[in-house]
Amino acid sequence: MINGKRVAVILPAYNAEQTLRATYADIPHLIVDDLILVDDHSSDRTAAVARELGIHVIVHDRNLGYGANQKTCYAEALSRGAEIVVMVHPDYQYTPRLITAMASMIAEGEFDVVLASRILGVGALAGGMPLYKYIANRFLTFTENLLVSHKLSEYHTGYRAWSREVLERLPLQRNSDDFVFDNQMLVQAIHARFRIGEVSCPTSYFTEASSINFRRSVTYGLGVLATAAALRLHRWGLRPSPLFDFVPQPPPKRGA
Repeated sequence: MINGKRVAVILPAYNAEQTLRATYADIPHLIVDDLILVDDHSSDRTAAVARELGIHVIVHDRNLGYGANQKTCYAEALSRGAEIVVMVHPDYQYTPRLITAMASMIAEGEFDVVLASRILGVGALAGGMPLYKYIANRFLTFTENLLVSHKLSEYHTGYRAWSREVLERLPLQRNSDDFVFDNQMLVQAIHARFRIGEVSCPTSYFTEASSINFRRSVTYGLGVLATAAALRLHRWGLRPSPLFDFVPQPPPKRGA
């Protein structure tokens, strides 16, 4: 708990048996009130290891996809009383040691959403991010910033913290069940005028860390651009989208 707010950490998992214990060891348990893992029908012992660690576990009876996994994660966290929800991938690509900082930025009322950016600083390539992914990340982020009229260092990190208000307001069930879910959710938060902060995050790419392949990366990239374009067209009134068919809240007042 931070500043009287209940903190939940969610772990959307698929075949994370080899890295789950290392991820768990680095979680700041003193401030985390709830730890939830959703196993998207893994073929390894991910769920068994999670139970051994005392984590609250939900297992999908079939593989539903990365986005569907997150939908289950967020719904479960809210039902268990979370006021701040931090998503960490159990593949140990992102360090869980930033959970306290990210949750605090929300708990202290400065932000509604906090992203752990691999691009801020110089850590992405040094941490082993493939060059083609780095170049694609920079191109997509530049284009998205133009299309959605915002400024973020990257839109594609899987390490995110959300306030309860954001999770209750966004129409997450309308979003994709696949990898583009992350991007749709973030662009919805921008459309809703929630305050988004970023922190620099070291990252580590290695054999056991899960990753989508090149072909799916291309599909993801096209989906990302389609999402940003959909918001632009929605704002112009040219093609209303169900993803953004809700009334944005008023812009935050300066000093509020």
